[in-house]
Amino acid sequence: MNRRADGGLALVGLAALVLPLGSQADDFSNAYYDARTDQLVVSMTYGGTNSNHTFSLRWGPCQDVSGSNLHELAGEVLDNQWQDQALRPFNKTVRFSLADIPCRPAQVTLRTAPRFIYTVLIPKQS
Repeated sequence: MNRRADGGLALVGLAALVLPLGSQADDFSNAYYDARTDQLVVSMTYGGTNSNHTFSLRWGPCQDVSGSNLHELAGEVLDNQWQDQALRPFNKTVRFSLADIPCRPAQVTLRTAPRFIYTVLIPKQS
């Protein structure tokens, strides 16, 4: 075997050691806007050793969409136990208030690490 192949195998072996067994990222099973409560309702699926994960939302800046009154807004859904080993699957529905969103109407793109995305349209506040 040559050095390049040996190096590639070493990287694969290192990745296997670094990634925890049963590692599983948080994901969305559903998300929608609840007009009655002015909240974003997000159903999360996640793995862990317990069901007591708490989710929070970190907003990015509002972006104007050229030629439209619609805005774009990114929100990162954060898991307070993101390093919990994914031994069992869990589901949880969480609600996030939209009272402090500075721009409406907005197309909200929710993200979780590493690659899960869900988009929800938030109408103009009445």
